[in-house]
Amino acid sequence: MKKTIGFISLDSSLVKWLRDTLRTSAPQTTSARELMDGFQDLMDGTAGSLMLELGEGGLPTAVSDTICCGALSIDLRLRRVSRNGTEIALTPKEFDILCFLACNRGEVFTKEQIYQAVWEHDYLLDDSNIMAFIRKLNKKIEPNPDSPEYILTIWGIGYKFNDKL
Repeated sequence: MKKTIGFISLDSSLVKWLRDTLRTSAPQTTSARELMDGFQDLMDGTAGSLMLELGEGGLPTAVSDTICCGALSIDLRLRRVSRNGTEIALTPKEFDILCFLACNRGEVFTKEQIYQAVWEHDYLLDDSNIMAFIRKLNKKIEPNPDSPEYILTIWGIGYKFNDKL
């Protein structure tokens, strides 16, 4: 399964066509309604972008349910993280952030994108919230939190999970 996120710029005529097509021929599913609402938000200007996800839960459905990155092991099914075989206790949101970044290794995400991917409600402009979660994660998963090797800060942009491990 592809573990990257692509960004596609849509012009307003294509968004309008997609929204109108969904209205007339989309299946009657929650996903279709949410996509149509997302396109309407783009047209109204209440949203500047949409993030789409394929599949349930957003986690990979590959043969292995474990992501291994150097000494760090993330068991997606059991929601467990360990480093060098020692289990690390994470809060549910810390685990979700770690999974999101690890499943998209090498991709740089803004704080807003991370928030939108992990939280179910609208983004509240509070950069310190994500920064605090990343800081706590680094203290728990990094051998040396002052020199992180897993979650890297991309100054002025956001964060990414190291794709060199």
